[in-house]
Amino acid sequence: MSHESDARDDEAARHRTRMIKRKAVQDAEVAAKQIEKGLLIVHTGSGKGKSTAAWGLLLRMLGHGRRAGVVQFIKGAWRSGERAALARFDDLLEWHTMGEGFTWETQDRARDIAACARAWEVSAALLRRDDIALVVLDELNIALRYDYLDLTTVLAALRARPALQHVVVTGRNAAAELLDAADLVTEMAPKKHHFAAGVRAQEGIEF
Repeated sequence: MSHESDARDDEAARHRTRMIKRKAVQDAEVAAKQIEKGLLIVHTGSGKGKSTAAWGLLLRMLGHGRRAGVVQFIKGAWRSGERAALARFDDLLEWHTMGEGFTWETQDRARDIAACARAWEVSAALLRRDDIALVVLDELNIALRYDYLDLTTVLAALRARPALQHVVVTGRNAAAELLDAADLVTEMAPKKHHFAAGVRAQEGIEF
């Protein structure tokens, strides 16, 4: 019994030594990071969760009492759980649903371009405001992919925004130039999706 106890003590001591060394390395790495700046974050890829991840960042920012803005470029004005929940933060949050649905729903390119142009006007105004800590440009990548907006104009506005303003851009098929300009890029890759097995979109999961 004493031998087993000694072995556990030895393993605990080795673990503690390893963790002390790891903490020292981590602390040194964190201390070396001195830059503070507004980040351009891109969530792209064909997997589920790009906008959902953006809502998590949005909630975090609101939790710190910071102002934020959301512009939805493609999604129509259907009721979503995240919008209903975040309405409680309307004193800090500006939410603009500007799209009229996905392009296969409207089936009208001119109408889609006009809707995206209106959405970009709102976005450009948010990107000029230094009281807005976070801007979420939801499905902007889709608008750029279909050439509903001029990529050069978008990139110029992103570069000219206030120095500490963070921006999250979501949507599949992000442009290479946008990825190059970004500070953080996450690509959602599908491994398995219930939709392929015939499971319908469900409240609280898809919307």
